[in-house]
Amino acid sequence: MVDKRVPTRSKWHHLYDTALWKQLRRHQLAHEPLCRFCLLVEDVTEATVVDHVRAHKGSVELFGDPANLQSLCKPCHDSLKQRIDRGAKVAITGVDGYPIEIG
Repeated sequence: MVDKRVPTRSKWHHLYDTALWKQLRRHQLAHEPLCRFCLLVEDVTEATVVDHVRAHKGSVELFGDPANLQSLCKPCHDSLKQRIDRGAKVAITGVDGYPIEIG
């Protein structure tokens, strides 16, 4: 029986241990230091996570494409982005009270 409490690493997780990723991450956070999702609602929040806009699923080309990266804060990455990755439509309320669809 598999213990579902222990997360399994994807077969391409090793890509995040490469010098390429460390360079891409450093560059992304230097050029986009604020959370992209938070900025949509005019909330200035430091980005700490570099996220792939489109899931790379092991594609080295997509993984290393700087145009496929966005900076997010950990709460946005761990909640909103995870829901988007599972196929959900996600909307946040803008400062004007109108919904903003993301993802």
